Amino acid sequence: MKIQVKVKPNSKQQKIEKTRDGSLVVWLKSPPVNGKANQELIKLLADEFKVSKSQICIKSGLSSKNKLIEIPFKSC
Repeated sequence: MKIQVKVKPNSKQQKIEKTRDGSLVVWLKSPPVNGKANQELIKLLADEFKVSKSQICIKSGLSSKNKLIEIPFKSC
């Protein structure tokens, strides 16, 4: 499954919010330097969707606030 994500680095808290259109807004504590915010984003999304960090892939927007993330679909 592919999800549009808007990242807000340097926030005071970590938080994930789902918008009406199905995209996510993610607040991260890390600064957008040396990939730290991307690493935190991957960890946070892995915990949220209960998948391993290696299964989450940033398809586009590696150095942008707007990213396209691919997460494998897990059926119960």
